[in-house]
Amino acid sequence: MAEVVIRFEDVTKAYRKGGEALVVLDHLDMSVEAGEFLALMGPSGSGKSTILNLIGGLDLPDSGAVWVQGTDVSRLSADALSSFRANHVAYVFQAFNLIPVLTAEENVALPLLLTPLTKAQRREQSRFALEIVGLSDRMDHKPKQLSGGQEQRVAIARAIAMDPTILLCDEPTGDLDRDSADQVLELLARLSSEFGKTIVMVTHDLQASEYASRTVHLDKGVVVDPTIA
Repeated sequence: MAEVVIRFEDVTKAYRKGGEALVVLDHLDMSVEAGEFLALMGPSGSGKSTILNLIGGLDLPDSGAVWVQGTDVSRLSADALSSFRANHVAYVFQAFNLIPVLTAEENVALPLLLTPLTKAQRREQSRFALEIVGLSDRMDHKPKQLSGGQEQRVAIARAIAMDPTILLCDEPTGDLDRDSADQVLELLARLSSEFGKTIVMVTHDLQASEYASRTVHLDKGVVVDPTIA
């Protein structure tokens, strides 16, 4: 039996809007196994991005528990949470968030500046990450010299440079054309199958979800069966 690395236990989350409580997760139970590539789908407001925020400890549940790597992240102190996030979780967003004046290698190395690695070790790790995403020949290029798909692959290399257990991807192909999107999705699938990364991806794109090993459909904060009208 595969190890469960993420588990939601009876999780409820609501936000205040116009004086009313808007429930985005309604007693959610869900688990993700190690090395799984999970796609989250559903209409806007169904709780997809909230799930990512709870896994990464950027938000807290109103009730229930969110277990990540055997730790209830909702009970960690701010300092412990920051340390936990740095060691286990990385993000890939729809916007690439690259620094325009830095090369691809320098962008990838940015999070490594927070580690005790030497400059030579940071360079080695950054170049290895760029090799994994197929951009060894673009490491000296700045973002404006790259295509959108290449920029997103640099962003993924930056995310995996710290060797996280979990990648949280929020609409990672939303700004890409179909061919570039497919290349990024093939890369994510490879990170899951070959490198054992656990990936949770929010997407509205049915074609994107086909690259995942499993798709969970959400509506109004609960898991639904998409085959039932």
